Amino acid sequence: MSTNSSEAALTVAVDIGGTFTDVALRDDASGRVWRAKTPSVPSDPSQAFLAGVELALRAAGREAAALGRVLHGTTVATNMILENKGAAAALITTAGFRHVLTIGRQDIPRRANLYAWVKPPRPVPASRVFEVRERVAAGGAVLTPLDEASVRAAAARCRALGVSAVAVCLLHAYANPSHERRTAEILAQELPGVAVTASSDVLPVVREFERSLATALNAVVTPGVATYIARLEQRLADLKVDAPLLLMQSNGGVAGAARIREAAITTALSGPAAGVVGAREAAAECGVDNLITVDIGGTSADICLIEKGRIGLTQSGHVGGWPLPLPMLDMVTIGAGGGSIARLRDGALVVGPESAGADPGPACYGRGGALSTVTDAHVVLGHLPASLLGGRMRLDAEASRRVVEETIARPLGLSVEAAAQGVLAIVDNNMMGALRVVSVERGRNPADFTLTPFGGAGPLHGCALARLLGVSRVLIPVAPGVLCADGLLAADIKAEFARTLAQADVVDMGAAHAIFAELEAKAEAWLEAERIPAARRSFARAALMRYRGQGGEVATPWRDEAAALESAFETQHRGLYGFTLDAPIECVTLRVEAVGAVGAPPRQTAPRGAGARPAATHPMFVEGRRIAAPVYDRATLGAGDRFTGPAIVTQLDATTLVHAGWRAEVMANGALLLVDESSAEGMRA
Repeated sequence: MSTNSSEAALTVAVDIGGTFTDVALRDDASGRVWRAKTPSVPSDPSQAFLAGVELALRAAGREAAALGRVLHGTTVATNMILENKGAAAALITTAGFRHVLTIGRQDIPRRANLYAWVKPPRPVPASRVFEVRERVAAGGAVLTPLDEASVRAAAARCRALGVSAVAVCLLHAYANPSHERRTAEILAQELPGVAVTASSDVLPVVREFERSLATALNAVVTPGVATYIARLEQRLADLKVDAPLLLMQSNGGVAGAARIREAAITTALSGPAAGVVGAREAAAECGVDNLITVDIGGTSADICLIEKGRIGLTQSGHVGGWPLPLPMLDMVTIGAGGGSIARLRDGALVVGPESAGADPGPACYGRGGALSTVTDAHVVLGHLPASLLGGRMRLDAEASRRVVEETIARPLGLSVEAAAQGVLAIVDNNMMGALRVVSVERGRNPADFTLTPFGGAGPLHGCALARLLGVSRVLIPVAPGVLCADGLLAADIKAEFARTLAQADVVDMGAAHAIFAELEAKAEAWLEAERIPAARRSFARAALMRYRGQGGEVATPWRDEAAALESAFETQHRGLYGFTLDAPIECVTLRVEAVGAVGAPPRQTAPRGAGARPAATHPMFVEGRRIAAPVYDRATLGAGDRFTGPAIVTQLDATTLVHAGWRAEVMANGALLLVDESSAEGMRA
């Protein structure tokens, strides 16, 4: 990636959501950012992509030729997996292992009925799984040579079925990929135009089910993602944009289109990952490096813990119901958002995970919604102003009141306000459980962290969630509703390169250094292909380790001395699980994280405030009565301005609710810090 010239000094970031497409355009010389929102086009997301870019360029008064980088967060792969709408794919595996996907693991989802749960259909059914004759030992030795005739026979069956993608996952290919690579070559010859994915390119690590699943999912999404990228590149070319297209990955970094075409599955958590990166950067500008982020949209809430500025990675993540052991940000997702439906079930009030979506959406949207939602509860209680999106979207408060009364309040014998408060209490407690998973259940005291809510609905719930969690500080970024687009601007280029050892054993430093040298050579070649200057390249080594007899590994920062590495592992293990074992420690997999730093632009500062003055008042239900709550226009607030709740803060992309007993202060960068004045910290400040 070349550095920007004076003629190409803009970076644009586009995040496509289910309802809106968010755009952030940055002048890399000055750091100034222009933002835009435009309706998404589910039938062709590239239309909204182009429309958003043009809106942002128009706002900045610049031409497309000035774009030096184009960044994109996409849910194309995610939606294909969740909706089971990917390509018809086949799987080629070693003879005797046809049913690896079908068998899977013996565990079932935690909330599922033990006796009624049925395994979901696999992304590749058994009827499209074909075996080839070959065998490689766990150490990499060839036990049975590859029978190329069986590969050509499998290709013929794929041709007859008309598949558009093929996944190749042979036994122990992580230790010796020669058979797998030759199989992929033959398939490419025999099946022109069919996408071929090899596990040694996607996930060259141990565990047959997870490796087979990741490779199969990659095959399922590759044709659709490749088509989408080609369409985007053509639209950018039509706009006379001569700039690299970089896409957000699940690991919190971006990568070029060529790598994404090869491993499309790495974009499975593209959108949420960008938001976490954006939250970290927004907090860092305020001197905050310990934070818990909660991204609340219309359907889900994505929660992540950042400690000392570091975003944790996991290889035990899930996409939908599928385990996906690719490196991804360590997040917890639940079905809770502004569109979550509240209803009575067996006489009890439940909220979510079902969502009203964007159409018809909440009743207050005026699109025919007849069920109560979290957003309707906020409207009933006066937490939202009369209109959103800068006045372009008016809310029907009477419709919200009517559905809450008819579906919840009257059946339960409650007032409408009490019913609405119940809805919010339930959804907040649902999110509270996920917040505890990333903090308390991992040995962290939430009081040591700052809660950072964002997304369209996040700032409405910040104070309530903080009180439940015992957190006294809430940080609202400058543009919380489009933070995923802002996060793309802050993302480095990143990829992971890993190899499982031939045999899990005590650390052999000589063998480890040889493997690291090979992995770093691959990483160097990738960064060179991405055109990253040598001065901006860095590598971080890690080992996935475990006690002998354990079934899972802990990622441990690498140390060049065996005793120091084992000590680091025990520190990690104690932090995660609260104990260590008197057992031998094994190294299972070695990993290199390659990073190409993009360089930070000048930081922006907010103009000095002249004192916070409400732009209006709005009736709000607080402590059993209606009050005239002040409404502040965030665009008029400056650095140093202070006010206390209850209050509402409006802006184009989100609404912030400041509860009674909380003090709000505008930080130097324009972020809004809320402090609980009833806490010890709040009383000291």
